Amino acid sequence: MVWLIAAAANLIVGALVGLTGVAGFLLPIVYTGPLELGVAEGLALSFAAFIVSGTLGSVNYWKAGNLDAAFGLRLSAGSLAGAILGVKLNLIIPEELVKTLLYVVVLLSGISILLRRESGAGETDRAAKAWSISDHLIPTLLLGFVTGAICSLSGAGGPVLVMPLLVVLGIPVRTAVGVALFNSIFIGIPACIGYMMQCSLIRIFPILAIALVFHAIGVTFGSKNAVRINQTVLKKGIAVFSVLVALWKLFL
Repeated sequence: MVWLIAAAANLIVGALVGLTGVAGFLLPIVYTGPLELGVAEGLALSFAAFIVSGTLGSVNYWKAGNLDAAFGLRLSAGSLAGAILGVKLNLIIPEELVKTLLYVVVLLSGISILLRRESGAGETDRAAKAWSISDHLIPTLLLGFVTGAICSLSGAGGPVLVMPLLVVLGIPVRTAVGVALFNSIFIGIPACIGYMMQCSLIRIFPILAIALVFHAIGVTFGSKNAVRINQTVLKKGIAVFSVLVALWKLFL
């Protein structure tokens, strides 16, 4: 039953991650809830899956022309350092405090996306000149560092926090999803290693193997079909999803 739940959860969450870039944060909930694993075990398994989804998803987004690799590398340089710090902070900062901060940011990001007006045909030139974080190195590194630390500390894969912020900061929605998936690799590697060191590998290896296979199948399906979704609908859907999840985690 444990293996069946792990396989089903990773298949579904993987598909959602491939389609929208978000939903990875659901995995720690499944592992520490229905499967009753320890926090370190749940986070180790989750971040291993995030490495897989980040790799497969970003490759498919890159092939579709929706991944700015240069910007993604700059963002991920900050995230790599932040993720290392986040694993260390996990030992000293109350988990509930960090999760509250995470979902407040997600809530505000989702609201900002919903309130952001779409550019019409007559606003193309002004939109092209709008401020974008991709043109600024220091803000990019700082954003990567802060989000990497928060995500590795709280168990969020990265896209649920990074993707809405990128859209708010001037990145097109599909590019934001692609970059967020790519970025999650650099959050996932140090986080996975750090939490694995606190686990019994013999105990979690069978679950890990099954989970990664089904997560890969789900992500591949989702990311290959993401280009078929209307951009405006995708953006609004992600925003609503982010707001609902944030409200759920904050108040329920």
